[in-house]
Amino acid sequence: MTDVASRLSALTERMLGAPLPVRIRAWDGSEAGPPGAPVLRVRHRRALRRFLWRPGELGLARAWVAGELDTDGDGELYGLLERLAGLMWERNESEEEPPARGVRAALARVRDPDLRAAARELLALGGALPPPAPPAEERRRGFGVRHTRVRDRKAISHHYDVGNDFYELVLGPSMVYSCAYWEPAAPGTTPTLEDAQRAKLDLVCRKLALRKGGRLLDVGCGWGSLVLHAAREYGVRAVGITLSQEQATYARKRVAEEGLTDRVEIRVQDYREVCDGPYDAISSIGMAEHVGRERYRLYADDLYGLLRPGGRLLNHQIGRRPVTDESAYEVDEFIDAYVFPDGELAPVGQTVAVLEEAGFEVRDLESLREHYALTLRAWVANLEAAFGEAARLTSYGRARVWRLYMAASALAFEHNRIGINQILAVRTPPDGASGLPLRTREWRAA
Repeated sequence: MTDVASRLSALTERMLGAPLPVRIRAWDGSEAGPPGAPVLRVRHRRALRRFLWRPGELGLARAWVAGELDTDGDGELYGLLERLAGLMWERNESEEEPPARGVRAALARVRDPDLRAAARELLALGGALPPPAPPAEERRRGFGVRHTRVRDRKAISHHYDVGNDFYELVLGPSMVYSCAYWEPAAPGTTPTLEDAQRAKLDLVCRKLALRKGGRLLDVGCGWGSLVLHAAREYGVRAVGITLSQEQATYARKRVAEEGLTDRVEIRVQDYREVCDGPYDAISSIGMAEHVGRERYRLYADDLYGLLRPGGRLLNHQIGRRPVTDESAYEVDEFIDAYVFPDGELAPVGQTVAVLEEAGFEVRDLESLREHYALTLRAWVANLEAAFGEAARLTSYGRARVWRLYMAASALAFEHNRIGINQILAVRTPPDGASGLPLRTREWRAA
């Protein structure tokens, strides 16, 4: 009888219309596929049932989270994802008429007798049983209107309240969960993640022109790293808001340990509840992705109203590539189910337009796309170096979710499928005095 790996390789080629570009190692110890290619380990036949019951990204992700699909070792995941990406994104930009390949193309051919026969064979190989239950780490689908205050709190808790010790392991001592800024290293030295995160915090402070005694609002303050840096290094009075109780507890402890309780306040508060403006500056670092398209204009209006005339906003936000029909944009299934529930990405042009509609004058836009790829690879390296401890601190499945999503995100930034942008905007007063220098980007370090 043909070994499992050879059968899988042949069946997936019939279903997808192209040879599988990875080497398969099946649960019976057999192997098949291109020699030297990254190895996809199919540890259990349940992985096939998950894929057949939910073809595409979510089915594969469930099998990965459950440990039924795996790689050969640390570092292999990048190569595996590179090869498999073509099965999820059928369009090849180098071809005028891309071939009808990939998961979605296979589903479109469901009436094809040969395809149906291959699916039946695959089902027989996986076991004709009901679909396995999703891993426990998958969020139960939300009900009701998206981006209400109650639902947003639950979505934020799903991602951020998984244990501060876990995040310390992944993020390192900086406890900054956003794109770092990798400056050239001095001769004979290698830049570290800590150096890059410190450089990012300082870049934000310089762009906002923070001054002693000024008021800073940090929307989505995380574990308090930016407000601490701004108070310590620039002498501001800072308010940080978050919806995560665990983040707030951790940040308040840091504030107390640094003796900054007279200058830094951490609140568990929705941005829609802040009413103690005006502020001289507002930072929103990696938070706007949670706002939602239908609420983004209201979000921009709220921030505009909280700034004094002449005040600055630094909006640091992931952006996706635009699509021909924006109304057809769909949130990534895996990210929505396991990582950032209800999160949405917008093209940077849309973000700029909405900020301007709210009254802001957009004065600078800087892309840090490659910087985020480097940051994510550093986080993945931290996680892989202590994976057993990470799994103990949260769960085996949760640690696998983070490893998959961060590695896949690193590749997405490297291949320009998504980007990250810092937008500096001003609430310019009626007399037009923006307060910005004639020489652009004077915030650059000498």
